[in-house]
Formats: sequence, C-alpha cells, structure tokens
Amino acid sequence: MMNPDRVEAMIKSELEDARVEVRDLTGGGDHYEAIVISSAFEGKSLIKQHQLVYGALQQAMASEAIHALALKTYTPQDWESADKAG
Repeated sequence: MMNPDRVEAMIKSELEDARVEVRDLTGGGDHYEAIVISSAFEGKSLIKQHQLVYGALQQAMASEAIHALALKTYTPQDWESADKAG
C-alpha cells in the first residue's frame, strides 16, 4: 500500500533537490495532493513540470497504487513569491 512518505520518496528519487509535501486526501492511500518545489522546473512549462513528477510516480500510477494526484509545482523562486503573497 502506498503512503505519503513513499510518494515523497519516489518524487525525490527523480528530483533530488525537491522539497515535497504530500497529503493523503481520502485516508485510503490512493488519492493524494502533492506540492513539489524544485529547481529542475526552472524554464519549463507547467505541463513539463507535472510530467517530471508523473515520471517519478509512473510505476505507482500504472499499477493504480495511486489513483488520483492533485499536483502543484513551483520553482524555488515561484514558491518564495507565492509564500510571501499567501
């Protein structure tokens, strides 16, 4: 069974500098929300950023260990801006 710590570890295995926050949305271990901050996102479109994260979770999503993922991605600079605005 998947858990938030495992999801976080899978993302960090592909995006080593990433700061990751994962929340189980339903308590059932298959619907998650993730916030990912990484310098690997710099210069990439939102779609490309999400593709990097989905690539890290590909095996879990293909096997339906993760059924749904609400995803927010930020570069470190974007995160600082969002954090100060919020």
